[in-house]
Amino acid sequence: MGERTKKTSELIRRFAPYYKKYLPVLFLDLFCASLTTVCEMVLPLILRYITNQGAQDLASLTVKTIWGIGMLYFGLRIVDGIANFYMAYTGHIMGARIETDMRQDAFEHLQKLSDTYYSNTKVGQLMSRITNDLFDVTEFAHHCPEEFFIAFIKTVAAFLILARINLLLTVIIFAIVPVMVVSCTYFNLKMRAAFKKQRVHIGELNARIEDNLLGNRVVRAFANQDIEIEKFRKDNQAFLVIKREMYKYMAAFQDTVRMFDGLMYTVVIVAGGLFLFHGYINAGDLVAYTMYVSTLLTTIRRIIEFAEQFQRGMTGIERFVEIMDSRIDIFDEPGAEPLHDVKGTISFEHVSFEYPDDHNPVLSDISLKIRPGEKVALVGPSGGGKTTLCNLIPRFYDTTSGRILVDGQDVRQVTLESLRTNIGVVQQDVYLFSGTVYENIEYGRPGASREEVLQAARMAGAHEFISQLKDGYDTYVGERGVKLSGGQKQRISIARVFLKNPAILILDEATSALDNESEHLVNLSLDKLAQGRTTLTIAHRLSTIRGADRILVLAGNHIVEEGSHEELLKKRGMYYELYTMAEQKGA
Repeated sequence: MGERTKKTSELIRRFAPYYKKYLPVLFLDLFCASLTTVCEMVLPLILRYITNQGAQDLASLTVKTIWGIGMLYFGLRIVDGIANFYMAYTGHIMGARIETDMRQDAFEHLQKLSDTYYSNTKVGQLMSRITNDLFDVTEFAHHCPEEFFIAFIKTVAAFLILARINLLLTVIIFAIVPVMVVSCTYFNLKMRAAFKKQRVHIGELNARIEDNLLGNRVVRAFANQDIEIEKFRKDNQAFLVIKREMYKYMAAFQDTVRMFDGLMYTVVIVAGGLFLFHGYINAGDLVAYTMYVSTLLTTIRRIIEFAEQFQRGMTGIERFVEIMDSRIDIFDEPGAEPLHDVKGTISFEHVSFEYPDDHNPVLSDISLKIRPGEKVALVGPSGGGKTTLCNLIPRFYDTTSGRILVDGQDVRQVTLESLRTNIGVVQQDVYLFSGTVYENIEYGRPGASREEVLQAARMAGAHEFISQLKDGYDTYVGERGVKLSGGQKQRISIARVFLKNPAILILDEATSALDNESEHLVNLSLDKLAQGRTTLTIAHRLSTIRGADRILVLAGNHIVEEGSHEELLKKRGMYYELYTMAEQKGA
């Protein structure tokens, strides 16, 4: 996500399409805004008429005339009240709906981004962008067109009316406006930069808090609370410095407005007083003139006050646009076909891979064919590319060169949904969603019947311990499954895959973090799960893969050895060394 500040015109262009669904509401809102403006602009004309009539011919100003004018104005105020209610209620609802649409689009776009994106982006930053940053869009979406529309009407109307009253005085007053605009624009840009910096730092604070709370047990285990408090204190103080800078420019901005405000009133007092003294303007006209200048200044002041909200909204839109501009690396190619009746044949044809962000080679010219139902184990030193090789099959990443085929079809020529539906993954780091045990198992195939969910749990060896939980399948597992043991979480994740019933299974060091008893139970579940499926096992404990049909040893970006457990031991190569070392350690 780039930190380049985008042009306001570019951001408005990207934001404007969100009004399309709500154009009738927007146009009615602007119509109501024009009604409230008319009501406001009429009052000085009424007072001008009464003042001039009273000064020139008091007898013509009858009680009936005064009551008629009063009733007319009161009627206009009723119209103003109805129009203002519509603007305040329906206009804000429109803004909230636009915010909702943008948040939905941002979330949907995030679902399409690759692992590379998430590896380089803090979750706290993303949360800030799709929550806090978009809160300000509601006010912006409603008030931006409304405030500028009202300001345009009032400025044009005020100029025309004031010019008719006294052209020279009007020219003097309006000559100050461009200077005011230029001066304020400078501080506006400074405010924009400060708001952007503030938003970025809010994301950093969120990331810091999230990191601390999720890793709270580690913090307490190492008694590092003071270190974490000091880290947070520095970030918190840095945020204060940014806000101080923001408020400095905001204060300078508002002060500039007040100075020009005072200058324009001074011109009205001095020039208007001299014109009245020399007979270039009468008393009623001067009263109306002063009120219209006051209306003009109020309009400018509202725009100035809206500038803070405007900048917040533009910053939120900018950070939203940065998410939407993040490139989708993994997507369905044009003409991609669904994958049907998968048997489980997997072919690697001269596959090479390097991560797109650092370009370090991980795999080089890998050619491999795995038969349907074959159990293949991947072993080798850390960083040898075992997990990466498996991640290329469901297209968590795409190959740099070469291709991967499932049942003879290039994985890039089939739909992602059908490909991933036919691949089950059981990882070492199990992720359970906040919810019940039942909901976490059902996640494997949403909409499955309760009996199917229970049967999947039985096959995973999880039904017995789930039944003993306080609320059984309706037990709340806590955030990330913190209320369950590692073995229990793993068996629930296996039940999830049983329910999914994929043709291809990837086991990524699924038991390496478990104690011996839990490992034994989970291995029994995994053996059941692997039956009849093409299975790739990334092994940490070599004793668990003796029964594999084939073992691949990855090192130096290549497959350096291949064969059964017995065949590889006879070769006395790298596998023999790894296995002997593991035996000595009792692994």
